Amino acid sequence: MCHKLAAVAMALGVLSGPAAGAEKALTVVELFTSQGCSSCPPADALVGELAKRDDVLALSVHVDYWDYIGWKDPYARAEHTERQRQYSRKFELRYVYTPQMVVHGAYQSVGGDRGDIMEMVDKARALPRVPVKLKRGPNGVQLDLPAGSVDGDVEILSVFFDRRHDTNIKRGENSGRTLSHYNVVRKMKRIGTWNGEAMRMSVMSEDAGGEVCAVILQMAGSRQIIGADWIALDGT
Repeated sequence: MCHKLAAVAMALGVLSGPAAGAEKALTVVELFTSQGCSSCPPADALVGELAKRDDVLALSVHVDYWDYIGWKDPYARAEHTERQRQYSRKFELRYVYTPQMVVHGAYQSVGGDRGDIMEMVDKARALPRVPVKLKRGPNGVQLDLPAGSVDGDVEILSVFFDRRHDTNIKRGENSGRTLSHYNVVRKMKRIGTWNGEAMRMSVMSEDAGGEVCAVILQMAGSRQIIGADWIALDGT
C-alpha cells in the first residue's frame, strides 16, 4: 500500500467497502476506448454492465488517436489521450492502447477481459477511501471534503458525463455497426487541490455538458484514486 494513501486512511479512520459506513464507497473504472477501434465494443458493453452497480463509477473515456483511420469519434478528446498517457507512464508501458481499463488508478488491463476486470474491481475495494460528498448548492454542485492528513498533492477532478449514446458508425473499422457507449465523458478537468483541510467548493456546471457530474480525488504522484462521488444534474 502506498504510504501516502496509508497516511490518509489512518488520519481519517476510513476503510474501503461497506464496513466504512459511507453511503457510497465508489470504485472508479475508466475505459479508454474509441469508436474507430474494432476491439472495443465488448469492453464498451462491460462498462454498461459496471455502470449499473452502485459501488462503481464506470466511465467511457474516448481517445482521439484512432480518428485518422476513417471515422472521427465525436466524443474523443486530446486531453483524454493525455490522461491515458499519464497512466501509461505510471504502469511503465511504452505505448497506449484500446480498449484499456484502469481501475481506481491502481490497476490496468485489457478492457475486454471481463474476469480480469472484475477481479481488479474486487481487489480495489481494499484500497483506502476518503469520503467525498456532492450535493446541489446555490451556485451549482457543492463539494464537501473532510479534514485529514495528506502526504502529497491530491488533485480534485470534475467529470461531466452522459449516461448513454448510441451511434451509427459509417466508416472505419466498425463501419455499418451501431455502437452503444455508457457514462460517456464529455469534460474532465482539474479544478483544485486538496491539502487535507476541510473544504467546501462549488463545482460549476454551466455549459459543461453532461447529464451527471462527478468529482474524483486522485494522488498527483501515484495517480491512485482515493475518493469519488457523483450527482445527476437532471434530478434523476
